[in-house]
Amino acid sequence: MFKKVLVANRGEIAVRILRACRELGLETVAVFSEADRSALHVRYADEAYLLGPAPSRESYLRADKIFEIAKRSGADAIHPGYGFLAEREDFAAECAERGINFIGPKPSAIAAMGDKAQARATVIKAGVPVVPGTEDTGNLTNDDLLRIAPSVGFPLLIKATAGGGGKGMREVRNLEEMPTLLESARREAESAFGDGNVYLEKLIEGARHIEFQIIADSHGNVIHLGERECSIQRRHQKLVEESPSPFLDEELREKMGTVAVKAAQSVDYLNAGTIEFLVDKDRNFYFLEMNTRLQVEHPVTELVTGIDIVAEQLRIARGRQLSYTQEQIQFNGHAIECRVNAEDPFNNFIPSTGLITHSIIPTGPGVRVDTGVYPGFEITPYYDPMIAKLIVWGETRAQAILRMRRALEEYRVVGVRTNIPFHQTLMDSHRFMGGQFDTRFVEERFSMESAIDEAQAEIAAILATLVSHQEMERSAQVVRTNERDASNWRWVSRWERMHR
Repeated sequence: MFKKVLVANRGEIAVRILRACRELGLETVAVFSEADRSALHVRYADEAYLLGPAPSRESYLRADKIFEIAKRSGADAIHPGYGFLAEREDFAAECAERGINFIGPKPSAIAAMGDKAQARATVIKAGVPVVPGTEDTGNLTNDDLLRIAPSVGFPLLIKATAGGGGKGMREVRNLEEMPTLLESARREAESAFGDGNVYLEKLIEGARHIEFQIIADSHGNVIHLGERECSIQRRHQKLVEESPSPFLDEELREKMGTVAVKAAQSVDYLNAGTIEFLVDKDRNFYFLEMNTRLQVEHPVTELVTGIDIVAEQLRIARGRQLSYTQEQIQFNGHAIECRVNAEDPFNNFIPSTGLITHSIIPTGPGVRVDTGVYPGFEITPYYDPMIAKLIVWGETRAQAILRMRRALEEYRVVGVRTNIPFHQTLMDSHRFMGGQFDTRFVEERFSMESAIDEAQAEIAAILATLVSHQEMERSAQVVRTNERDASNWRWVSRWERMHR
């Protein structure tokens, strides 16, 4: 039974975990890099300790420093959040060796599902359908992959075995371009994960990306909390998520949920995790991968189920049973999440850095904002550009979209560019409103041109108003040459002296 939790992360997820700990009466410890010295999670925790310089490899990825701080602060549990050390088998194992509670799955489960090729092999044995691809779990050379590729079939994807978030992933249309793409995928994977191993997977065109949230305790109970629609992506990076999916019916939802639980049971899973699927146009679904951690998009599931997933993680790590059975899980309404990133949607989404000088957070019924920034906080180039998650809930999907439109209109961030205009344009898209999209929708059938036209029209209107106002001010002023040898103020002072 632990009493003090060290949050080995930063930004909005660190704040989210700290809040859950505070509600459960747990003491908290934050860690920070030099770039995050004034970050919100540092202010929110009971204690905070410096890790090192800004780059992740010198701070948030330094497991040795984190363990040193845990010992110094007396923290007896570590929550890794997502990213950084969250899916590192060796980190979870060392926590156990040091007698520290790791708030997450067992090292064996991270190893089995963290290596994507091994995860495929594991779930295949459990009878879970997978996307066709390479089945070997060892390191394959480029020559091996080039030989196997024709049997997998084009188009296909090169994917990092230790990866996620689109890193180390390349789309291949023919064998001729494959050698170059293999090299670039390996380089990116090595840089991002310290492991350049890759595998091949058939590219299912027109597919939906749908994931199921699962939770498991140490008493053998495994349940799912329904699905999240994650098909709105750009370069394999999720931008918008919603729950439930507008594509699934009750029969398919129940079938996929059962398979998700089965996949988790195949590795004796513990704590919260996500089973990700691809679903084709004919509603055939295939196991894609398992994320052995808390997901960025977990709030949409919290809003439709009413379950605090982070609090449940903490309870499970303390040895308690799940608070709910599968039969008790009820889905209410519809939730949508937009990731608010510091990037310019009108300039190929390049990251935007700088000081946030002003921010207005939307509020009101059914609106939630998870963020780790505030006016005066500097957005640096060292970390992920996401600065907030805007989540809304509605009784129906239509109401949730309307509520999201209103919230996006209220949201103001001054000092850096954000992708809020992208989300506003998306919410106005007839295809999105009709649920007619797949994982290639943003890249192939979506355009920001209408938003550019509207923005230019608004700028022109503002300029015209300013010019008109300036002309009116000028016309209201009468400027005459002073007929006296001094200013009127001097004449008044002379007059006052003469009449004293």
